[in-house]
Amino acid sequence: MAESREQLPQEVLALIFRYLPLRDRAAAAGVCRAWAAAATCSTVWRDTNVSCDSEWEGMLPPYLSACLDHIHNLSLEFEPWRKPSRWAATKLLTALAGRAQGLRGLRLECRGEKPLFDAGSDVLDAVHAVCRAAPALRHLDLRRLPFTLDDALVLQTARGCPELRSLFLDNCTLVGSVGPDSVLELLAACRSLRILGLHLASLSRAALEALAAPDRAPFVLLALRCACPEDARAPALPDEAWAALRRRHPGLGVELELEPALSADTVRRILQPSVPVAALRLNLSGDTIGPMHFAAHHYAASLRTLEVRAAASAELDQALEKLAARCAGLREVHCFCVVRPAVLGAFLAHCPRLRSYTLKLTREPHPWRPTLVA
Repeated sequence: MAESREQLPQEVLALIFRYLPLRDRAAAAGVCRAWAAAATCSTVWRDTNVSCDSEWEGMLPPYLSACLDHIHNLSLEFEPWRKPSRWAATKLLTALAGRAQGLRGLRLECRGEKPLFDAGSDVLDAVHAVCRAAPALRHLDLRRLPFTLDDALVLQTARGCPELRSLFLDNCTLVGSVGPDSVLELLAACRSLRILGLHLASLSRAALEALAAPDRAPFVLLALRCACPEDARAPALPDEAWAALRRRHPGLGVELELEPALSADTVRRILQPSVPVAALRLNLSGDTIGPMHFAAHHYAASLRTLEVRAAASAELDQALEKLAARCAGLREVHCFCVVRPAVLGAFLAHCPRLRSYTLKLTREPHPWRPTLVA
């Protein structure tokens, strides 16, 4: 195609191209030399989302390969049960590992179901390779990987990514294989870490004390998933250690996700009064009312998000009303069972900062969508 004499500046073209899907970026790069230069510049590729489900096959690898040096933040989605999608994801990560000096953020998300007995070794090997080659990596989010994460990955991240600011390892898996010692080494190596997501069994009193050290950067979020058998057997973390951590980092928020594998005794060990719980997600097979009363009494000042999955009952409604009356700072509340109108009225009356809620007064088809507060 002949070059046009009237051409938008490359900076303007790049701003347009950055909002295009990858397939359209590739098409734009083939129009002319000016468009090709704009479509492959760093402005377009700094923050990149790649879906290996629909955008890759047969077209993207050569084009994307030329732009890997410009990617600073990559969000990668794929379906592990589809071989082409999985192959594309591992190929991209492997290629990125060879040119990851400028990578700042990596988020991986699996969609659909993974094959049975799938350890994800190919995907995890590629993540290892990226962490070895990305010394400037600051954000790593593996919450949506359904594979068992282990000590080797944590240690590789600690040794290869000293500038890390956030790390999420609190994924959905049946086995928790990240030990407390690996987390301690991570905290020692990554002094600027501000956000950490873990399974409860990976956390220890020594880790809380390390986070409370006077020379650490401000720590703002600790996300704890409590779902594996290892989490149920984890020793209690003493309230005084939480209190010391809270004094050191007054802006700290803790997210607690409690799943059916936990017994009532385990839940009582986890819910320490000094934990600054900002988000509480209850999906318990046993007592839900007790944890809600505990939250209303101890977490009234810090609680911002509540999510409850339980059977409808008058006792649950009463607990929700009590919590609404005490937790005025709530921004979100989502209850996945039918509640009586008084519950909705209590949250609307007592929680002036409420932004969205899922409080259904009658049965509706799933999925239930939250209601936004005007």
